[in-house]
Amino acid sequence: MMPLTFATVGEENIIKKVGGNSETRKFLENLGFVSGSVVTLITKNGGNVIVNIKDSRVAISQEMANKIMI
Repeated sequence: MMPLTFATVGEENIIKKVGGNSETRKFLENLGFVSGSVVTLITKNGGNVIVNIKDSRVAISQEMANKIMI
């Protein structure tokens, strides 16, 4: 397992675990970041990452992305 921030751009990955406190996990869950979901890293832009999840593009902070394990 590794954090989402280490993913290769354009490669599909499966989320293994979402970490952080309960508030953070709930926030990410509402965006679609749940175990078993397919996520693709689109780009890393400064302190943010843009990912494709469930046919939507979502921008999250690098700190949040580090809590998502693939």
